[in-house]
Amino acid sequence: MQVKPDKRTIPDILAGAPTIGSLVELCEQNFCLVQRLAPGVANMAGLHRSLLHNSAPLHLEVLEQTQYTTLMRLTHFFVHDGKPDADPDIHLRLYHDARQCEIIKLRQSILPVERLYDHPGLEQKWRANQFLSRWLQFCLLQGYRFDSESQSHRRAASVEPACSA
Repeated sequence: MQVKPDKRTIPDILAGAPTIGSLVELCEQNFCLVQRLAPGVANMAGLHRSLLHNSAPLHLEVLEQTQYTTLMRLTHFFVHDGKPDADPDIHLRLYHDARQCEIIKLRQSILPVERLYDHPGLEQKWRANQFLSRWLQFCLLQGYRFDSESQSHRRAASVEPACSA
């Protein structure tokens, strides 16, 4: 008997109560969103910026590359009292072979998940990944991209991940 893959959309996944299965599914959807934002991330190194007219630049820093994983930091820098403030500031590990995105570190001021993320349980991981999903969708809708044209102005785009194997 062959099992068909579940092709639920991000809103379908976010609507339910968290389970281990739905968290894994959300981490896979986040992986797809990161792939849309930075299609070549598995081969990137160093610091990259995506610039949009009248918007804060989005920064992507590749901290570590291995054969099957990428450790990266994704953030916006805003100036508060003359000092740069990273918000949100997310460290992610991408598992290219498993097609999963794991939040390693999360600091942001919108949702109260930072203080809960030291030793996260299912609910905290779910909330953090929901935040990541929505932020990545926002970035994609705004037109942010990390590719050869990342400095150019972009039009808004659909954000439903179309990850291919």
